[in-house]
Amino acid sequence: MNTSKQQGALFGLAAALLFGISPPFAKLLLPESGPMVTAGLLYLGAGLGLLLFEMTGRPFHLGVEEAPVRRADAGLLAGVILTGGMLGPFLMLWGLERLSGVLTSLLHLVRLELAGVLVIVVGAGILTYRPGAIHWDVVGILAVAGACLCWAIDNNLSQRLSLRDPLVVTRMKTLGAGLGMLTLAALTSQQWPSVTILLATLLLGLVSYGVSLVLDMRALRLLGAAREAGFFAAAPFIGAVVAVPVLGERWDIQDATATALMMAGVALLLRGHHAHTHRHEEVEHDHSHQHEEHHDHVHVGGPVLQEPHAHMHWHLPLTHDHPHLSELHHRHDH
Repeated sequence: MNTSKQQGALFGLAAALLFGISPPFAKLLLPESGPMVTAGLLYLGAGLGLLLFEMTGRPFHLGVEEAPVRRADAGLLAGVILTGGMLGPFLMLWGLERLSGVLTSLLHLVRLELAGVLVIVVGAGILTYRPGAIHWDVVGILAVAGACLCWAIDNNLSQRLSLRDPLVVTRMKTLGAGLGMLTLAALTSQQWPSVTILLATLLLGLVSYGVSLVLDMRALRLLGAAREAGFFAAAPFIGAVVAVPVLGERWDIQDATATALMMAGVALLLRGHHAHTHRHEEVEHDHSHQHEEHHDHVHVGGPVLQEPHAHMHWHLPLTHDHPHLSELHHRHDH
């Protein structure tokens, strides 16, 4: 695994860890405020925290120069705010009210691409057939599935924004979604939580949504949407494990069988190897990069730039054959 893949994998797994803990803890917070207010507070906490990080040294940039967000990105930003920041969290929390924490966490795997999906669907079918003790609800399952669909759309829109500064993109998304959801909550007279629960929800949002989304944006840039989804698929298993001590839930043979099948489906997705002769068309764009085969341009005049750096640059046509992912420079047709 090359350095970019290693970095992308680490970013993706770290994002999954932080996001995976959110469903069990969010379920504890729901009784006081309901899904709309909770979703708004989670994203507002993320946005305010990231804004604070930007004002105090931007620790997630790790010394890397990034391309700025541009006016032309407004449509994509609106799309990720609506699908990933408002509809997705609301549907997930609405479903979470009706389902167990283990079940809701594992159903996030619907977010995966087609590779390995058959095995995952069989596992999900076993998981959702609940005639016994743990309560399940068709509406709740459909709500979580709808949330996964929203996040799948958000994932693909976000990949197109992965050229841009991930901290700025995430801050704009989380603040926009948080303020939008809380405005709707105020207009519809939703129940608001106590100060303690409010602060706890903001903190959970900062960790599980803010920091997680920044790391996920970096993984998207390095791995592409499909492979990033594979690494992020660790989140449901993390959530299912955390649900046991946090919510007092127990796994049974049905949970274990379904989890094993779904993990096998994820493994099939991650084993994919993609290599063929392909052509890079001529293009001009701006993003953070280092000089290598795909970035062999020369800087004429001006100061010596440290790597990675960001600026407008041209890619000349190039045809070659090597293993690659569907990341920034390999979104060609097949």
